[in-house]
Amino acid sequence: MFPEHRELISRLKTSDHHFAKIFDKHNALDQRIKNMEAGTESATHVEIEALKKEKLLFKDQIYALLKKAGAA
Repeated sequence: MFPEHRELISRLKTSDHHFAKIFDKHNALDQRIKNMEAGTESATHVEIEALKKEKLLFKDQIYALLKKAGAA
């Protein structure tokens, strides 16, 4: 996610608690969705889609914070 901002992401993860929390939640959701799609964690299609929408909201928040920090 946002490979062009890798350096800024690393910096914000250590200096901005709010950013780090959102980033970690996004990654946790991403892993959970992958597990569900792979069948290692049971879920319905509706549950997976709801988690994908939640993950997208976190991604939007991450992008907004990156933009605010001067990356975009």
